Amino acid sequence: QEEKIFAGKVLRVHVCTMEGAEWLEEVPEDTTVEKLKERCLKHCVPGSLEDPKTVTHHKLIHATSEKVLADTKTVLEENIQDRDVLLLVKKRAPPPLPKMADVSAEEKRKQEQKAPDKDAILKATANLPSRSADRSVAHHSMRDFQTELRKILVSLIEVAQKLLALNPDAVELFKKANAMLDEDEEDRVDEIALRQLTEMGFPESRAVKALRLNHMSVTQAMEWLIEHADDPSVDAPLPGQTPAEATAEAGASSAEAAAAPSSEEAGEEAKDELTEIFKKIRRKREFRPDPRAVIALMEMGFDEKEVVDALRVNNNQQNAACEWLLGDRKPSPEDLDKGIDTNSPLFQAILENPVVQLGLTNPKTLLAFEDMLENPLNSTQWMNDPETGPVMLQISRIFQTLNRT
Repeated sequence: QEEKIFAGKVLRVHVCTMEGAEWLEEVPEDTTVEKLKERCLKHCVPGSLEDPKTVTHHKLIHATSEKVLADTKTVLEENIQDRDVLLLVKKRAPPPLPKMADVSAEEKRKQEQKAPDKDAILKATANLPSRSADRSVAHHSMRDFQTELRKILVSLIEVAQKLLALNPDAVELFKKANAMLDEDEEDRVDEIALRQLTEMGFPESRAVKALRLNHMSVTQAMEWLIEHADDPSVDAPLPGQTPAEATAEAGASSAEAAAAPSSEEAGEEAKDELTEIFKKIRRKREFRPDPRAVIALMEMGFDEKEVVDALRVNNNQQNAACEWLLGDRKPSPEDLDKGIDTNSPLFQAILENPVVQLGLTNPKTLLAFEDMLENPLNSTQWMNDPETGPVMLQISRIFQTLNRT
């Protein structure tokens, strides 16, 4: 009678196994989880308690909270309520350690799949006839198209200048196209990036300069502005004509054109003016090295002129410029101004394309060629332009077609 009076509350617990067996277990709330497991194992696995490890190899899980019940705690301490559902699960055995024979076989398989090293290659190819292979060609194979494209642009610029010089309205067309290009350059600044910098408190003119120097990267532009905050030349314009100078020269050219003395001299003056326009376009497309890359490479001990040449050859890419400086320095800066062989099948195929022929009579195409020649990063913009995009697409297709044959 005393045991019944002082005994704890009896709970009715629903127990399930992974095999699908289920039953009700009546258990006092002061019973330990380990004892409850023993009762469950007696019910579902007869004779299992003969092995003392059987209890430790199983665990009880509270179905609602998905909590693993601790063996040393009581049902009350684990906060098990009447009618709760428990799941009896056998613990997953750890994977057996691999046998030495299996380890050796795995290592042997890895060795068989491993690529041969340089000594193995030389040993295997020792009996093959040697051929003089140009290693530099293989090294620069990834940028063959960019190298050839630059040569193509140099030669196409010469052709376009000759064609446009025959047009009596070439001077006026160039003035309009040049004005369009200046407007494009002004609009080229990313407005969202510019707004982010101005909202930080940077002056708009400095923010524009920083974005142009850092290829429209807000993070790099902000770092540049902070680094050059006390620089007295931070507000100096970028190399090339300023808008005010361009406007003044355009006005002067218009005044000279209006003051033409006679129609007999108009042709000669137009030709001279066109030559001057070509020179101005060339001056405006001067290469601007990335100042951050210049400083970084000069800190390695290279001369400033060498660094500028390396960045010009490698399109302002610092890592490629460093490899160029440490390598054989090919192509050289002088090679950048060389055109493609005009008698080559590639150049002939480009000139025979009707889209290219029509594009060469457009002054904007010549301006695009000049811009891409000095600023290769602007190629994407001209590819998306409705006037110059088709020309660039045809050049790319012709190159890819002939390069595969």
